[in-house]
Amino acid sequence: MEAVKRQKRTVGAIVKIPLQKGYHTYGRILKSGMAFYDLKSKSEDDLQFIISKPILFVTGVSHSALTKGIWLKVGVLPLEEDLLKFFPQYIQDPINQNHFRILLGNGIEKEATLEECFGLERFASWTAEGIEKRLNDYFFGKNSFGEKTIPFPERTIEKINII
Repeated sequence: MEAVKRQKRTVGAIVKIPLQKGYHTYGRILKSGMAFYDLKSKSEDDLQFIISKPILFVTGVSHSALTKGIWLKVGVLPLEEDLLKFFPQYIQDPINQNHFRILLGNGIEKEATLEECFGLERFASWTAEGIEKRLNDYFFGKNSFGEKTIPFPERTIEKINII
């Protein structure tokens, strides 16, 4: 049985995420959440090459993906200025599904309409397995969780899932 490689959460670290068919992609640890790059590869990629790729999405991820060594760090680079900001996310009330709020960071949130939530990620903390499924679905042509995965930051989305 292979020993688990424990890691600390390091802002700016780039992690390698396994995909199907021998491929992998990369994520980046942000101050709040993780960014995932539009890069499907079978080779060991240079850090500068990785961060030059578009970002697919930014979302929260369970710390266990990192601390239990599920995704191994391949390097650390200082975050670019556009990755230092908080990425707004929406929350949909599970009881009143027509009620939305947008999280703006630093504990600030605002009431919102459905239309104001278009293009934003739903507030969540994904498991490593959930992120891997979402990335595999994107890279291998499936529709993940009924949501469009559209490259960031030029997101335009026609509709979001209603719970």
